[in-house]
Amino acid sequence: MAEQNKNFTFEISLSVLNHLGRNLYRSFITILGEAISNSWDADAKNIWIEIDKEENILIIKDDGIGMSVEDFQNKFLKIGYSKRKDGEVQTIKGRPYIGRKGIGKLALLSCAEKISVISKIKGEINYIGGVIDNSELSQAITDDLTPQQYELDNVQYERIQKYTNGHEHGTIIYFENIKDGIKNSAEYLKKLLALYFRFSLIDKSFCLFVNKTPVTLDDLKELSEATQFLWIINKLDDPYINTLDKIKSDLINKELSLNVTGFVASVEKPRYLKITGTDEKVGIDLFVNGRLREKNILKRMPDYSTRHIASYLYGQIHFNELDSADKDRFTSSRDGVVPDDEKYNNLIKDIKKLLENISSEWDKLRLDIGEDGDDDNPRKTPKQRRARSLYNLSSQEYAGSKSDRVNKWLKDLQSDAEFNIPAYVDCFLSENLIRKFIEEQKISLSPEAENERNKWRNAELSDKGKANISVDIRRKNSDLSYLSMDALANLVDKVKEPQKDAGLSRDATEYKPMRNALAHTALLTDIAKARLTIVYENIQGRLKALLLSK
Repeated sequence: MAEQNKNFTFEISLSVLNHLGRNLYRSFITILGEAISNSWDADAKNIWIEIDKEENILIIKDDGIGMSVEDFQNKFLKIGYSKRKDGEVQTIKGRPYIGRKGIGKLALLSCAEKISVISKIKGEINYIGGVIDNSELSQAITDDLTPQQYELDNVQYERIQKYTNGHEHGTIIYFENIKDGIKNSAEYLKKLLALYFRFSLIDKSFCLFVNKTPVTLDDLKELSEATQFLWIINKLDDPYINTLDKIKSDLINKELSLNVTGFVASVEKPRYLKITGTDEKVGIDLFVNGRLREKNILKRMPDYSTRHIASYLYGQIHFNELDSADKDRFTSSRDGVVPDDEKYNNLIKDIKKLLENISSEWDKLRLDIGEDGDDDNPRKTPKQRRARSLYNLSSQEYAGSKSDRVNKWLKDLQSDAEFNIPAYVDCFLSENLIRKFIEEQKISLSPEAENERNKWRNAELSDKGKANISVDIRRKNSDLSYLSMDALANLVDKVKEPQKDAGLSRDATEYKPMRNALAHTALLTDIAKARLTIVYENIQGRLKALLLSK
């Protein structure tokens, strides 16, 4: 049975306790994180988390070293007590301490209406502990009671007894009526725990269980299967990396001068980073000594976080040097690094350079497999990227045959599609704009234009007859619809001596053979592509001037 009547009290002014932030930690995962961190620091091998959504009850149990009466009174209930006093940075078993300021327990002591804490050390039969009733605590604060005037309630041991079976030592925390309720499923919590508490997956001597089921790499299976490319930083050794057997490139190693390890990965589609049932997304997170210290460090890089590629990236940066005995770099809420820390800012600068390099590689890797790349990368023009996107969508209908031969042909056509598609659009726009201009100015057809019109109209009639087509093909059967750029240009800007004088008609004449090859879906030579681009730029410039001058 649990020992009672020990008269446990907080060792801090109740009003100060309240001002420190009884509501400092608002997310459910933060509460779990604080409990897990305490268990880690207590050299626990196992943590069992039980959730009952219907009863709104949470139980967290560990097999750590436990607490004596003195420990519970002088350490646990002493808000601000630090395990790192006298320069200690490791547990008895050599684990690096995660806790630092000793105020993280506020997350545990204020997240429910009642919190029962019981603990025992190895060799003891009885538990020690007490109950924090937050409604009573609030009243005590209102009444301006001293810590000695507010004693913790006695534990109702029969409520917790079933969780003590086989429990030789460690701590059990029993939460009743969690504020805002338990909204998340056990499966969701397991995924978050696997994401945010890496030591539970890396260190075999530390295991997490949710409703008796272990948290394992399988909880990240959806994410690993959606991962497309991977960059490893300073040769990180992480079992999660071994699960990424569907990535579409060789492992890419990156070296950083700082004593940092980690990885950056990208998924096939941004939606795969969304955590189902929540507004949260997986990002590039910062870890110190295995504990999540800042979620998605891209928010520290506003000029990068808004880029297209940022919505595809996730990863982990491990930088243990941020945790040092001489300086506390973490915010009071323990969910970020204090602003303007030099060591942290140097890290961000290095990571930003790394991400710029990764962005360039990601763009090339994506384009190589027929996917959209990084719109912000200057390797391709916006026109080329849109053309590639359209080509990718259309080619998928043929790629579905899974024929290596057909897929190779499709890949061979990619670069030509990037040129031909926008070149045709340019042709379409320029010729129809000049038709609009001629109609507006009521310019009559010249004898040469009439001959050209008759030539193509007769050819169309002949072709329709052969195909037995009786419907109209052209939306507007006007004379101008049968004329191409060279004939149209001669109506508005015909030069007298093409060998000497510059003008729209001269450019259009040079444009015609390449335009016709393009319209017939021919694959142009590199020289022809370059020449076509130059000539069209001349046509575009002259046409703009013409349209704006009238």
